[in-house]
Amino acid sequence: MKCETLDVKSFKGNCCAATAHLQVLLLLTLASILISPLLVNAGAPTSPTSLALEREAMSAFNRAEYDQVLKIWYSLPPETTAPKPLLRLAFQSSLKLGRPEEALTLYQRLVLADQPDDPALLHPLALSFLTSHVRDSQEHVRITAYTMLAELGLAETRAVLEDGLLDTSVLVRARAADAIGKAGLAGKSGPLRRALNDAMPAVRIAAMNALSEANVTDIKPYLIEVARTDDGPEAVFAYAALYRLGKQDMLTDITGAATLPDPDVRMAALGVLGRLKRPSSLSVLSQAVYDPEPSVRAFAAGALGDYGQAGGVAPLTHALGDESARVRAVAATSLGRLGIRENHLLLRALTRDANMQVRASAVEGLLRLGDISAISLATDLAKHPDPSIRAAAAHALAATSDKQAVAILQTLLQDQQLQPRLYATKALGTSGAPVTPLLKKCLQDSDVAVRLAAAGSLLQQLRRSTTVPKIH
Repeated sequence: MKCETLDVKSFKGNCCAATAHLQVLLLLTLASILISPLLVNAGAPTSPTSLALEREAMSAFNRAEYDQVLKIWYSLPPETTAPKPLLRLAFQSSLKLGRPEEALTLYQRLVLADQPDDPALLHPLALSFLTSHVRDSQEHVRITAYTMLAELGLAETRAVLEDGLLDTSVLVRARAADAIGKAGLAGKSGPLRRALNDAMPAVRIAAMNALSEANVTDIKPYLIEVARTDDGPEAVFAYAALYRLGKQDMLTDITGAATLPDPDVRMAALGVLGRLKRPSSLSVLSQAVYDPEPSVRAFAAGALGDYGQAGGVAPLTHALGDESARVRAVAATSLGRLGIRENHLLLRALTRDANMQVRASAVEGLLRLGDISAISLATDLAKHPDPSIRAAAAHALAATSDKQAVAILQTLLQDQQLQPRLYATKALGTSGAPVTPLLKKCLQDSDVAVRLAAAGSLLQQLRRSTTVPKIH
């Protein structure tokens, strides 16, 4: 009995020891489970070295030493996990230095491919592509940059736009004046007022248009003087500016100018009448499709598209049979702009035109009328050996957001020639489809003009989808 008692006590002691040991193991396991995520989250980015670099970079950024920020960023070993705050500082420093291509690489590390885009970062990135090239040594690059800025009309670019009024290029100065007007800045822009004295008529005309559309009434004496002394297109635009500022009798002068001997004056008058959309102008616009000059007839067809009323169908139908391919093409586009579905058969007939540019315009007109079947015709044009025809197909596809159209444009983005890539990139800016990933790829195109077009298209997409918050 004594031995049995000892064995029982020993057994109980062993059980108690085993239980205590198990409890310790369980506690250690539980602690490990709870602590390990904290250790993961508190890894390299919050190491003392990383924190010191972040503080150093922030201090340099606040002193506007942006090169120093990037120097700190690039001092990190390649295998180091990138601290997000330091990465953001490097991204913003690249933008401050006007190095958008570098900023794009940093953006791709901040926002991974499988994550939704951040408009607060993408907006300034896209804008930087445009603003960093407004002083490019190549004129065509500056023209492209200001053309995109004019289409966007962003008030935040005021300093850049006013700087463009001093450019050596006439076209850049004219685009800058247009952009100031579209940005709603004309009424408070001193440099735009001074552009009324520019040496070139194209710039003065752009300034007159922008200032009169902003209802800047104190330019009336200048306009009256131009209308009195000039006998060319500039006088017509002065008439139009005065009309916008309340001088209704100027409509008679504009209408009269549409029949003057100078073809340039007639074209200016027709363009103005189309945009003013006055009912009394329809007869003048309709008669102009019979003008002896093909360029004037083409202007008349375009003006009827601007006019935008059903009364333009008859003269445009006549223009579809014009001997000039340019006139037929403009008439086809204008018919589509009228939005009258009954014009479908007229445009269908034009898809068999001998001129491929005319066919492309007919496709655009059909797509504007909602005829998605025209995409099959665009597919054929997008495969044409002539790059200008492929570009025309891309331009036509801007009239629809159908996924088939996006697929064709995506193919044209890989074209070996610049023109089709450029027009495809611009077309994506008007698409209602989710095309942002395609446009981000275009920011890496080998040609700067395509990169600028992609930036403009991205900004169009962002403006349509969201209100962009500001970065401070």
